[in-house]
Amino acid sequence: MAKAPVLTPQSDDFPRWYQDLITKAELADNGPVRGTMVIRPYGYALWERMQQELDARIKAAGAQNAYFPLFIPQSYLTREAEHVEGFAPELAVVTHGGGKELDEPVVVRPTSETIINDYFAKWVQSYRDLPLLINQWANVVRWEMRPRVFLRTTEFLWQEGHTAHATQEEARDYAAHIHREVYADFMVNVLGIDVLLGRKTPRERFAGAINTLTLEGMMGDGKALQMGTSHELGTNFARAFHTRYLSKEGQQEFVWQTSWGASTRMIGGLIMSHGDDDGLRVPPRLAAVQVVVMAIKGDESVAAVHEIGDRLRAAGVRVQVDDRIDTPFGRRAVDWELKGVPVRVEVGPRDLAAGTAMLARRISGGKEPVDIDTLTARVPALLDEDQGVLLRQSRERRESRTSDVTAIEDAAQAALAGGWARIPWSVLGRDGEAALAERGVSVRCLIMEDGSVPAEDDAPGTLAVVGRAY
Repeated sequence: MAKAPVLTPQSDDFPRWYQDLITKAELADNGPVRGTMVIRPYGYALWERMQQELDARIKAAGAQNAYFPLFIPQSYLTREAEHVEGFAPELAVVTHGGGKELDEPVVVRPTSETIINDYFAKWVQSYRDLPLLINQWANVVRWEMRPRVFLRTTEFLWQEGHTAHATQEEARDYAAHIHREVYADFMVNVLGIDVLLGRKTPRERFAGAINTLTLEGMMGDGKALQMGTSHELGTNFARAFHTRYLSKEGQQEFVWQTSWGASTRMIGGLIMSHGDDDGLRVPPRLAAVQVVVMAIKGDESVAAVHEIGDRLRAAGVRVQVDDRIDTPFGRRAVDWELKGVPVRVEVGPRDLAAGTAMLARRISGGKEPVDIDTLTARVPALLDEDQGVLLRQSRERRESRTSDVTAIEDAAQAALAGGWARIPWSVLGRDGEAALAERGVSVRCLIMEDGSVPAEDDAPGTLAVVGRAY
């Protein structure tokens, strides 16, 4: 009788495969309240690496980290009408505290534009205070009706940036800089996901924004996942909160603002972009554990794997040593494969006698014996090679499953068949966008024919990229 697979095959049931992988790779569990999650240590290590990489890029863009309260007076959200309307169905509202009814209900942070603007209005007095560039790492709560671990949860972790500028041009350029140099650079060069950069339609843009820039990734099943967004807020929040500055000319002016964020949803994107029927495949530049050095059996093997681990660490590789020889080797190997560690170095008595180790590559596949003395020189090169493999596969999937069409029905069929379609926005328009939405298909973003981001919604030559989405 054939042995049952560890995971449900992707081709049989992609959502079931996703849930199986999260559980068996020990990434997360469902929380006790519907829609919440417990992120387990291996999953949280991925988030920590994402934080480190993004935080460095955010600080290079000039932003500083701060922290604002979790509880926001409900009246704050009502000051910007479009904003409160957009978030109203997702709000968690606290009406009692300390055994008493509150004088004013407070909202559990769904996003921080309102509370941060209240303080920006205090901190910004003149043009000398601008630009004001703030980022915070926090949790947010949005009451999710259709939860899925990492992708849509009632509480999730993220970073949210908020900035104030003297002019619309400065705000526009900064939002675009975050879009390209922070998010796209991280997602392409660290996550290994060939995201598409574009502009959201008015229907899809952030509530209260005048422009939303998005990064869309194609998952293994052909659906789209919004991986991060950067918004131009115009002066909408500045007017609502009276965030003004004294210009060089002595005039009171409203600031122009941006906000931008990326969340633990990226872990879901990582899983669905790179995972296969054997489990997760973690890009080497992201991996908290790039190499696991495994003792197969025997005391000599245990001593050897610690020595090899030390050598690799000295070469700048992130290493974990697995010396649990009381646990069957096969079970341990399957566990590390599920977790997607890029390289396994396996050492047993026979290997030691020959001066070799067995090197297994999770991303490109295959196993081969290598001289132990060559590992420190060879492993870093293999990690770089496998990083490129994942990005290339991501790009090839997106390109092969994206169709160019000129009819709305053809766009719908391409999306429903498990891919994306590019269609002229002049053909689709807002009426066509609404018709697609009724069939579960959305405009993921607008792009130009050359792949660049349109400067405005109806720029000549704009294409709409449509697909089904998570």
